[in-house]
Amino acid sequence: MIDLSNFFCPNLECKDHGVRGHGNITTSTRYGKNKTHLLRCKTCNQRFSENRNTIFIHSNYGRETIKRIILAVAESNSIRGTARILELDKDGVNRIVLKAGEHCKKILENLIRDLCLTECQLDELWTFIKKRELFPKKISKKSMDATGSGQP
Repeated sequence: MIDLSNFFCPNLECKDHGVRGHGNITTSTRYGKNKTHLLRCKTCNQRFSENRNTIFIHSNYGRETIKRIILAVAESNSIRGTARILELDKDGVNRIVLKAGEHCKKILENLIRDLCLTECQLDELWTFIKKRELFPKKISKKSMDATGSGQP
């Protein structure tokens, strides 16, 4: 059963717009090949899909298939390789990957704003220091004294 407390009314004119867990969202019916829930706001009677604003909207593939596509590509598989492994059309896999990328871009644009980064990340700093410890500067032949001790 679907958890209705995660959904809110998308209608901007509704007084319950953006309010989660208010009890105003109900299931209306199911539709499509994947039996997606059509939800309804009791306040304004607006209907909307449970997949609204997700990568699952308007897709011929089910949620599990889309998750498997994203996981395969995230593991550095190619589009063609992913399509062969999952026995899917490569153009369909490509559409899912592009849709997921656009969705991630929208989310990051809203979450990451006004960052004033003035310092290096610690992992980059560690890599730089570790590299200097592993590969010290080579001593040139000009700096070596006559004994070959390497002292300037």
